[in-house]
Amino acid sequence: MSNNLLSFLLLSTLGLSSAAAQKPTPYSAAGKTARVFTTAANTSQRLAAGDALTFAPAAQPLETQVCVFVDPGHSFQTMLGIGGALTDASAETFAKLPKPQQQEFLKAYYSPTTGIGYTLGRTSIHSSDFSTESYTYVADKDEALKTFSVKHDEQFRIPFIKQVMAAAGGKLTLYVAPWSPPAWMKDNNDLLHGGKLLAKYRQTWADYYVKFIKTYEQMGIPIWGLSVQNEPMAIQRWESCIFTGEEERDFIKGYLGPTLAKGGLGSKKLIAWDHNRDLVYQRASTVLDDPAAAKYVWGIGYHWYETWTGSGMLFDNVKRVHEAYPNTNLLFTEGCKEKFDMAKVEDWALGEKYGMSMIGDFNAGTVGWTDWNVLLDENGGPNHVGNFCFAPIIADTKAGKLIYTNAYYYIGHFSKFIRPGAKRIATASNRDWLQTTAFRNPDGSLAVVVLNSGDKPQEFQLWMAGQGAKTTAAPHSIMTLVMN
Repeated sequence: MSNNLLSFLLLSTLGLSSAAAQKPTPYSAAGKTARVFTTAANTSQRLAAGDALTFAPAAQPLETQVCVFVDPGHSFQTMLGIGGALTDASAETFAKLPKPQQQEFLKAYYSPTTGIGYTLGRTSIHSSDFSTESYTYVADKDEALKTFSVKHDEQFRIPFIKQVMAAAGGKLTLYVAPWSPPAWMKDNNDLLHGGKLLAKYRQTWADYYVKFIKTYEQMGIPIWGLSVQNEPMAIQRWESCIFTGEEERDFIKGYLGPTLAKGGLGSKKLIAWDHNRDLVYQRASTVLDDPAAAKYVWGIGYHWYETWTGSGMLFDNVKRVHEAYPNTNLLFTEGCKEKFDMAKVEDWALGEKYGMSMIGDFNAGTVGWTDWNVLLDENGGPNHVGNFCFAPIIADTKAGKLIYTNAYYYIGHFSKFIRPGAKRIATASNRDWLQTTAFRNPDGSLAVVVLNSGDKPQEFQLWMAGQGAKTTAAPHSIMTLVMN
């Protein structure tokens, strides 16, 4: 007799259906208040606390009444965390800052009280474009990996990650990703410009991941998970490597998955795809429809750069993966504003893109959200191929100061108030310029995020099971409303 049948018979005996047994405790807003935090364009408000809202009985709304509906009785995915990438560029920029600004940076991102409470991180397996040079951890043609060493990382990256871990109270979920195998393992004999992993080096490359993870862990940096390959369908002028869906599937089931298991790393969370939303369903189905590959895969990672084609952000593609493979996790693994320009660090569209993406991604079923570089310099680097980008915090290394873009505050409206272990709950808006998502935290508090992308202030009612609280969203603003 199956466990499911036994559970059904037991619940039937007790006079309960499985749905009733799993139904969460009803939540009532009656008599409650909501604390409001706002970031708004053309104001000084940046995660600014406002007057508390009071709930009162609210009748059936009319279609003319603008509402954000919240229903804690229906819950979805569990939050893993929110954070950003700890790249060579971030580490080297951090090292150039005076000590007081280094401490300011660490608190700004990783303190849950005085900062925005980051808990998630990503770093590269050897170099990426956001390194000052290309490098690997082994000598050419060292198939046995006897020369493997992360000495390069000991100058900047490893000390930086350790300071971040300490600032996060030891609660940093860190995962890793390669941008390319060493040149001699590839058919183009080049670390850059795409190319493919040679079949004869599949096992050597799988061993390389294990070496990296074990070496970092021996140095006091726990690794939670890894992705197979950063952007496996992009031929870049920087470190890159191409895997078709079938090639990634076969590498996972024939080499990487078994090698992780054999190396005692079978509990590490393995992430496939790690590229844009445009092809995410095709890649997910190719990998996950093969049980021999799927058994090793924790989740599907994705980026937001499908917009380079002229498309908008394709949240529905992420939702399709969640619908088709509900037991596979979804993780946003990278996004940033490209083509850095210091004159545009105050552009409001910078942060608003983050807010729209995070709401869309979480509502599509995503469990965690990882920004790209946590810190870059006044040139949008360093970057060894000139691929300069924005980061939420920019360091003016000449003046020794930090510049906070509005992206930092937009991300903070989620990361500060929605904590690991939170469950997403049902939300809906009746106007398309008011976008919303909401979570119930492990301590029972609710955090409702409301983004107004419109040019006008918008009065609305936060409506929960016959209780309402009235407020106004400023033009081009983001609000987090917190209820205990």
